[in-house]
Amino acid sequence: MRIEGSFDIALPRAAVYGHLTDPGLIAACIPGCDQIERISPTDYRARVTIGMGGIKASFNLVVEVTSEQPPERVLSQTRGEEGSRASMLAADNEVALEEIDAANTRVSYVSDVSVTGRLGKFALGVMKKKVESLGREFAERLRERIQIQPAASSAPEAVPQ
Repeated sequence: MRIEGSFDIALPRAAVYGHLTDPGLIAACIPGCDQIERISPTDYRARVTIGMGGIKASFNLVVEVTSEQPPERVLSQTRGEEGSRASMLAADNEVALEEIDAANTRVSYVSDVSVTGRLGKFALGVMKKKVESLGREFAERLRERIQIQPAASSAPEAVPQ
């Protein structure tokens, strides 16, 4: 399933990029993310809980940043499983930053997501709508947080939400 979208933030592109590479901030903006931990310079471990219909699943994920082109683009891969291994998730992600003008940036994202197991049995339309809703919630949280604070200088090792 392909998920894509974009949103604008009233900050210069370099500032937005600085925020997007702060895992603690990103964890606080991802709906259902209650933990993130740096496990190498390019890898992070996260726990994310997603509820759809009557099913609630907590995924243990590893996110690998595969390429960075500051301040324009970040590529990553996300892999993980639900604690009971009832569902598996894999995603290839791209976040691109476009300078609208000196004070405004457009953030575009694309994720090719594969979910197998009990959540994968849900109708594609239900899953896609849920993920799109999570994307909109992430964008709103990110806008709220970064438009009122400076870019982080270093990422925390573990950040509970």
